[in-house]
Amino acid sequence: MKRDNLKNYSGNVDVLESNIEEPQYNIYGEVEPDVEPIRNVWDKTVKVEENGYYWKKEPVFKKGGEIPIDKPIIVELFCGCGGTSLGFEMAGFEVVLGCDIHAPSIETFKTNHPNCSTILGDVRKVKPEVIKELLNGRKIDVLMAGVPCQGFSLNNRKRHENDDRNLLYKEYIRFIEVLQPRVIVLENVSGMKSTGNFVEEIEKDLSKAGNMVVKSKMLYAPDYGVPQKRSRLVFVGVEGEVFNFNKIKKTHGPETGIPYVTIKEAIGDLPSLKPKESKKKYKSEPFSEYQKLMRLNTNGSVECHNAPNHPLETIEKIKNTKPGEPMYPKFKQRIRLAWDIQSPTQVSGGIRPQFQFGHPEDARGLTIRERCRIQSFPDDFIVKGGIVQGRVQTGNAVPPLLAKALAKAIKDYL
Repeated sequence: MKRDNLKNYSGNVDVLESNIEEPQYNIYGEVEPDVEPIRNVWDKTVKVEENGYYWKKEPVFKKGGEIPIDKPIIVELFCGCGGTSLGFEMAGFEVVLGCDIHAPSIETFKTNHPNCSTILGDVRKVKPEVIKELLNGRKIDVLMAGVPCQGFSLNNRKRHENDDRNLLYKEYIRFIEVLQPRVIVLENVSGMKSTGNFVEEIEKDLSKAGNMVVKSKMLYAPDYGVPQKRSRLVFVGVEGEVFNFNKIKKTHGPETGIPYVTIKEAIGDLPSLKPKESKKKYKSEPFSEYQKLMRLNTNGSVECHNAPNHPLETIEKIKNTKPGEPMYPKFKQRIRLAWDIQSPTQVSGGIRPQFQFGHPEDARGLTIRERCRIQSFPDDFIVKGGIVQGRVQTGNAVPPLLAKALAKAIKDYL
């Protein structure tokens, strides 16, 4: 492996370029692509998303380019692969720093935000003063955080209030107190709303830390042009004002007269694939406004469109399932998608299951590009880290079009 001379915020360190210490295997024992193996033993006692991909050493800071003076700036903690940041960029913001513990996510974030600074590491080990120094006295316009949501997720069958990850929002508060941004944005899954008095507690804590009034609201992704039934709970506070959630303009749905985007409109122009096959040429010209939007900045080729490798019994399972119906009786959300619907909520998946949804026509699971389309990531957005880690990143992300609608409303306050 090559070495990349990055700087730790407290001194100089040498860091392995790939940031990955162990191989990632799928459920069939195959090493995931784009990962250089060091160990050939999979430790099944460790959570899938943590196995060799969570950076457990001291945080690593990598400085980006010059910060423009003509755009409002944002910093995102728990940034993941950058869905929220991308949406804010679409609305005219400049992302100056992203921080996350998941190595492939930071690699993806940096690839798609090349001018941005990054911190790879546990936010609990990061000092807010590092960001303050980076900004050289400039005040942050928006400080965002997408705290881990597994403890609240309705897709987590072991979901409970006492999950340690639920309290990571307290780390976000530590940064608010030091950095005092103009706007704070915290997002989480809809399941938080039904977990005790947690929402009210968070609103109170954020309001005190930012010296502002923080309120929350559930946002439904299809209302903003996303072809997926995904809801996110969003907390917003604005310096000196109370944020009006009615300023977030819906683009689709009953209130607008514009139908929700369907799976056909979302991915119907992507090439058909057999299991383990890859193609880079679009199947057709774009035949929906959504496809035109997704292909806006491409050079005519499809990236990250590699079909999963399935055993014969899985192929038969998908082939024999009617589009729109569950493939497995115990897992009602694991459906074979139909062309005329919106996708159920994508989840991070990981090793088990190897795929979440079946393709409407092909007897296979979805490619990373198809998952990106369903999340509203455009086709020039590149996901790093292999198929399994690509599913982890796309499943955890905030849809950029939802984030864009939120960002446009926030911009009116700056």
